[in-house]
Formats: sequence, structure tokens, C-alpha cells
Amino acid sequence: MPRIKLILAYVGTNYHGWQIQKNGLTIQEVLETQLSRICNQPIRVHGSGRTDAGVHALGQVAHFDAPDSRLDFDWQLALNAMLPKDIAIVDTSPVPPDFHARFSAVHKHYSYTLWTEPRFTLPQRAPLVWAVHNLDLEAMDQAATYLAGTHDFAAFQNSGADTSSTVRTLEPMIRTPGQYPGEWVYHFQANGFLKQMVRNLMGFLVQVGRGALLPQKAQEILSGKDRCQAPGTAPPQGLCLEQVFY
Repeated sequence: MPRIKLILAYVGTNYHGWQIQKNGLTIQEVLETQLSRICNQPIRVHGSGRTDAGVHALGQVAHFDAPDSRLDFDWQLALNAMLPKDIAIVDTSPVPPDFHARFSAVHKHYSYTLWTEPRFTLPQRAPLVWAVHNLDLEAMDQAATYLAGTHDFAAFQNSGADTSSTVRTLEPMIRTPGQYPGEWVYHFQANGFLKQMVRNLMGFLVQVGRGALLPQKAQEILSGKDRCQAPGTAPPQGLCLEQVFY
């Protein structure tokens, strides 16, 4: 059976995340439904990782095993004709049988977008940003320097994870201008992320930007390894899975 790699983009607003669950429609469920129709048999899709309800993607990666009869099939054309408009197949390619969308990944790149213009939020951007105002961006940049490197990020992991280690290596975070004045994009790249880790890091940075915490507080939170000592989780709509590296 040929193994097929998919790269997906989606707006997660109307979905309960990537992974199939009982309480709402998910990206995985929609994709598996259409693939099973094409193949006339049940198809299981494996993603590079979960994205939460309301989180978006430009470069989610998934794979599935297709029947031999579909060896030369145009998966991109067929799926994009069948999927809803808020999900798109960006690329497809055959991969070796030992490729795994999750376990073969070596790095992931997420972005988180803030809207800091206090007078209004563009309606077109509202589903894709967190609107927060009066932030000290330089203080947030300073706090980010304490988070970069190899650390135990247990304090930035929400409960319910099944990982054996909470140590991750986070590359230096980068802040870039967004599409509009007052829009800022924070880039997070690491060899792996814990459950809601990026949203928790962003929640901390925003608290620093608001003046509620000093940048150096990052060191104390990391060393404490206690989720209760870190600020709350940032909302999902500003988060986007940009790229998965193999």
C-alpha cells in the first residue's frame, strides 16, 4: 500500500481541533470521511500533532496508506474538490513506508499573532488574532530571551498530556510585523511542543507586556516546574501551525 503525505492548511474556527473526538467536528474526521469515500474503504489519517479547537494551520502534515489501485491518483485535486472551503490540501507526495507524520518530525514552527491597535480590530482579522493593547513589546522581547534554549517546560504544559519528558529545546523567538499596522507575529520553533505550550508561553509574554510580571520571572517559572505559577493560557485563535520539519 503506498503511503501518501499531505500538507494541509485550514482555518480552525469551526472545528474542535485536529484529532477525532466525540463532542464536535474535527479536521481529522472531515479528512478521513472524504478519503474513505474516495477509496471505498475506511482510511485512517495520522497527523503531525494535535491542534486545539480554534487553532489554524498553514503547514499541518498528515499521512495515510492508500490502496494499491490508487497509486497514481491525484489526491490534491480530488480532496480539494470535496473538502469544505476552510480546509485545503497544499501539497501531496508519496513517502517511504517508514515515514510517520508525527514520529518522523524533528522540528515544528508555530506563529502567534497579536492585534495591538486599541481603537478597533479589523473584522477580517478578528478570527485570526488576539486583540490586546498597551503592551511593552521590548519587555516581552526581553522575557523571550529567558525562554530560549533547552529547558524543562513543565510549567508551560497544561494537564492531560501523555509525554514522557517535558524537556524541549526552544529556538530564539522572533517578533515580526503582521499584515497591518499594530499587528505583531511571534514565531516559536522547537524540537517539539508540550500540550498548549505555545499558548501558555504567549500568555506569559502578554502578562509581561502588560507590566504584571517582570521579564526575569521566566527563569523562576521554568525552575519551579509548576503550571500553577505561570499565567493563564492565551486564546486559540491567534495560533497557527506554520511548518513541520523532517
